[in-house]
Amino acid sequence: MKDMIKKIFAIIVIIFISCENSKVNSENIFRYNEYSNISSLDPVFSSTLRNIWPCNQIFNGLVRMDNNLNVVPDIAKTWTVSADKKTYTFKLKNGIYFHESEFFENGQSRNVNAYDFEYSFNRLIDSDVASPGAWVMNNVESFQAINDSIFEIHLDNEFNSFLEILTMKYCSVVPKEVVQSLGNSFSKKPIGTGPFKFKRWDENIKLVLVKNENYHEFDQSGKRLPYLDAISTRFIPDKKSEFMEFLSGNLDFISSPENTIIDQIFNFDGNLNENLKDEYSLSKSPYLNTEYIGFNTSTNLEKDILLRKAINYAIDREKMMKFLRKNIGYPAVSGLVPNGLNNDFYSDRYFKNTELANKYLNEYKKINDIDNISLDLTTDAQYLDILEFIQSELKSLGIDLKINITPPSILRQGKATGKFNIFRASWIADYANPENYFSLFYSKNHTPYGPNYTFFQNEEYDKLYEQTLSLNKKDELNKIYEKLEEIINEFSPIIPLYYDMSVRLKQKNIFGLTNNPLNILVFVYSIPLGNLGASLAL
Repeated sequence: MKDMIKKIFAIIVIIFISCENSKVNSENIFRYNEYSNISSLDPVFSSTLRNIWPCNQIFNGLVRMDNNLNVVPDIAKTWTVSADKKTYTFKLKNGIYFHESEFFENGQSRNVNAYDFEYSFNRLIDSDVASPGAWVMNNVESFQAINDSIFEIHLDNEFNSFLEILTMKYCSVVPKEVVQSLGNSFSKKPIGTGPFKFKRWDENIKLVLVKNENYHEFDQSGKRLPYLDAISTRFIPDKKSEFMEFLSGNLDFISSPENTIIDQIFNFDGNLNENLKDEYSLSKSPYLNTEYIGFNTSTNLEKDILLRKAINYAIDREKMMKFLRKNIGYPAVSGLVPNGLNNDFYSDRYFKNTELANKYLNEYKKINDIDNISLDLTTDAQYLDILEFIQSELKSLGIDLKINITPPSILRQGKATGKFNIFRASWIADYANPENYFSLFYSKNHTPYGPNYTFFQNEEYDKLYEQTLSLNKKDELNKIYEKLEEIINEFSPIIPLYYDMSVRLKQKNIFGLTNNPLNILVFVYSIPLGNLGASLAL
């Protein structure tokens, strides 16, 4: 209580000083860092969290996903699905406006209508735009605005994950006249409908978004959202420097601290160190992200099954998480789909079993008439400690693992082109459905046409996966999901390592910033008490 009184008093003092000094603004600003920078503020290029976070503040779609992974209305007020589950009809809310822009006819703003979604979806699939999110419309036959308030989408085939797909930022609405006027510059001067609007972007330095005074959502008391006056994003490229800025009070939160600073933050149980408890708060929750080692199976799917299975049983995942991650995350003992989805087909499949590992390895050596095994694995520097642990585990098995460090951009490119035989990777859910994870091994999703970086191909797997696209009964789906996990386990195109956590270390005065399984930043209810007086010019 004493601390709260002090904070309130501090706010009063700052407000008083602000009144005395006209050079200081009274905006209530939330400050965070994006160490990997932002490449675009255009939602059709929101393929990574670094772009998704700001786009989530600027844009809205037909529907969105709440913190409990339920699809809820956004710009759409209601929707209906036809009996054959191929036609989705959305009725839009009234009175939702785009942010102000000189390119509107009145030089200010205008109401959003169904024709805006027709334009936005056509733009998303336009080959000249080359959006990495064009695939979300792969199962769409057509879409059209019936009138200003009714938007209709027709699917080729029933697809039970379609509403979840529509929650992705790719499917945001944009204004035609602004996009056409700005061209490629729209990615740097975006106009949307979200709770915050674009103010300025000094590349590699700072991005500033300010409150949308006309945002369409209200809290339970009838107060218009958001509470914040602005969001200030910095671009400090180093996680250690980011952490020091946070400790200095220059950032309001940090997310997913890297392994090199975990010891400074967490104790052995994964809670805050004693020296940090009084100054900061910590929130953790399951995050739909699976970290894994992938194999290029395009030429050795059958040949190296026994080797890959041996590696899977050689790793003590629980020990790895306990000593290297301070239990920040969960051992990936079930397979590819993380436990954050609350999947009912969750069961132990991947566990330390030295006897089995040696059995598979000896069989592999005998069949291939070899004595020594040497492997090359490519990763980026952030996961070096994890992979050195695995290196040690394999060494005790008699496997020599060489670790090659490469920049993240080179790693991404190499995975996409099949350059690396063995690589560290992760899969963050595009939408909250197990089907999204299983799409990684569907043969038609071979890179560059999809996320199948392992080039895995199995006829039984493909048939089962295709069944999941039109099934809605949970019991039937779970049975197929379990079979899919078993096929992945049998052929082992990946080595699942761990399921990640959404970890947010916050200043004590931050309220309303909640975690969610997709690790999306939602600021509409966030407010930093005591940050009044921060200037947008800073």
